[in-house]
Amino acid sequence: MDHSIWTKIHGGTTHFPIALAMAATFLDLAGSLVPDNPEKSRRASLRAAGFYALLLGAVGSLGAVVSGLTISDGQIWGRGDLARHHAFLWPSFALLVGLAAWRLAVGKRASERALKAYLAASIVMCGVMGAAGYYGGELLLHG
Repeated sequence: MDHSIWTKIHGGTTHFPIALAMAATFLDLAGSLVPDNPEKSRRASLRAAGFYALLLGAVGSLGAVVSGLTISDGQIWGRGDLARHHAFLWPSFALLVGLAAWRLAVGKRASERALKAYLAASIVMCGVMGAAGYYGGELLLHG
């Protein structure tokens, strides 16, 4: 199968979810750290922006996963750089979708403790996602 079109689709569908997931983390952190102004509700606005960025990133990641699996002929693990890419990809994908599902289910009712755990998991997701992207780039260079 000619994968050239799928490689282009994969390249186009991976960057938005990565950027949106990282933006969501930044916005949610900012929403937890900035002083709140009750009149303008900065915290609520930042958290709402983080929520929508996370949801869009999670939905968008489905295209990246489908196109990636098409390129790899359905290999869920693989060898070499593909295995390293997938070793970070699957946990980051699970965290992205899981965190988005949690935010949908909990809404604004999260306790401070739950919000801190969410933020920690979101930071981990960004690190793991960055590693997945790095090894995905290695596939392009060496694959």
